[in-house]
Amino acid sequence: MTTIVAVRKGDQIAIAADSQTTFGDDQKLLAPYDCFHDKIFRHGDSYLAVSGSAAHDLVLQGALADLKKKDLSSRRGIFETFRKLHPKLKDAFYLRPEEDEEDPYESSQMMVVIANRHGIFGVYPMREIYEFSRIWAIGSGRKFAMGAMHAVYDQNLSAREIAEIGVRAGCEFDVSSSLPMSVYTVDVAAGAAKEAKA
Repeated sequence: MTTIVAVRKGDQIAIAADSQTTFGDDQKLLAPYDCFHDKIFRHGDSYLAVSGSAAHDLVLQGALADLKKKDLSSRRGIFETFRKLHPKLKDAFYLRPEEDEEDPYESSQMMVVIANRHGIFGVYPMREIYEFSRIWAIGSGRKFAMGAMHAVYDQNLSAREIAEIGVRAGCEFDVSSSLPMSVYTVDVAAGAAKEAKA
């Protein structure tokens, strides 16, 4: 699994991730052995990171590149983008959407964090879209990361510093997360900053 975090503080948003890939219960691939250990990718002015199968990374990059009209700037825009992506994931990338018989919708099988100048967004398997005002984390190290970031959020630290603390906590205690980490920051758009302060 992984530890992926995003933090919004002041006029900055940071997204960070560990670098370990885990195969089943008994094998790991660490950054020195992996030519592509960065779990965060850029699409336009957005940074995205995916939790779940390692295949999701290239699949999502390919599906987004193939989609002509997309919007990652708002909760509604992201919902419409992922709604349009779902049939492409099934038809072109052979996604298996089955999870539980009681599920109300087909699953896209991935959790995604999106960070851009408009905010921090989370996409969940049934295409539930959330916008986060301060901190969020996904992956197997998320609970450790959330606790650590919550504990230091009100200290005199930047969004980047808080995100780094979150990933370090995940890597310290989660068996499926390891350093080094990758971190990216963006400046919050003026309109988005006003909305956050309101």
